[in-house]
Amino acid sequence: MVSLTKVDPMSTLNDSFAELFGHRADATFAAPGRVNLIGEHTDYNEGFVLPFAIDKVASIALSLLPADAPRVVRMASTWGGAVVEADLDRMVAEEVTHWARYIAGVFWAFEQRGFTLPGADILLDSTVPVGAGLSSSAAIECAVALALNEQLRLGLTRMELVLLCQDAENNFVGAPTGILDQSASLLSTADHALFQDCRTRESRQVNLPLTEAGLQILVIDTRVSHSHDSGGYKELVAACTRGAAELGVVALRDVAPGRLPEAKETLHPDIYRRVRHIVTENQRVLDTIELLEAEGPASIGDLLVQSHISMRDDFGISSVELDLAVDAAVAAGALGARMTGGGFGGSAIALVKASTAHAVSERILEEFSGAGFVTPEIFTVVPGPGARRL
Repeated sequence: MVSLTKVDPMSTLNDSFAELFGHRADATFAAPGRVNLIGEHTDYNEGFVLPFAIDKVASIALSLLPADAPRVVRMASTWGGAVVEADLDRMVAEEVTHWARYIAGVFWAFEQRGFTLPGADILLDSTVPVGAGLSSSAAIECAVALALNEQLRLGLTRMELVLLCQDAENNFVGAPTGILDQSASLLSTADHALFQDCRTRESRQVNLPLTEAGLQILVIDTRVSHSHDSGGYKELVAACTRGAAELGVVALRDVAPGRLPEAKETLHPDIYRRVRHIVTENQRVLDTIELLEAEGPASIGDLLVQSHISMRDDFGISSVELDLAVDAAVAAGALGARMTGGGFGGSAIALVKASTAHAVSERILEEFSGAGFVTPEIFTVVPGPGARRL
């Protein structure tokens, strides 16, 4: 994300907004990033996912302009630079600075649904690491969508906002994502993971009592940036679509594990490997929920490792840095670890006993240093609440 207006870190977002735009904000909203506990790339295949919102958020201060004012959205961020403008009467993604497309795209998506919006001034701040696979983009979208929905009393449900934000990311920004990220940001509750059926869009909260169990989840941000609107992501979506078509199903959600031997005989090997990941990952999500509810979070470590191996070997979305993070964490005593997010960089997660978190972190840092890699950022996250007014 390009940095914009630099502000005094001691000032509040509202104070910074007033200094920049010359008037006070109407309201401030926040939406969290997410960690996907398990269920990677299954969302756009109409499958199962199990993310949770984290305690790092994108926050916006927003002021709606009068009805007789030009329908222009002025966007800035707390990281430095010029104000970016987008004309609601002529919204073209390519004419908007890349980071601001996630804000402008939400306005665009509301207008596509028949809402006529006023112009607005928006100042963005975010503690969600960018490019780390923690869904910083969806956090921005969801904060803006909730703000517009509440401030303008548009009456959309949170699930409708999920689909609106997905539309913005798919058809304005140009990233062919499913609904995992936006669902986690808008629908999550504290101390729970969100189980979602991406076909029916039904979801339920799954208890994730990490602190009670003496556990922590470490995020290892490899600082190898990734982007969902890159070619690699789109190629994977296309491979899954082709695999489903050749197997005669609507989506890979419809392929049971028992069909994999048949699929291996009929599909190109590269397509088969992509299909195998999706089919087995869907099952791992269901198995993870079963273990969480029967035995608690300490029991799911092996499934996390199996998921990483599948993403590395079958789906081809890992990296040497992510593999090293996972291997080092497990070698140092983590109960399980896997890459999380879209892949091609970003972050891994490790499920650790709280008493071993420091030792696991130190081992990872040593391994990265020895390999000559950029020093990763390592921090803990807890399952937090979804998007909200501040």
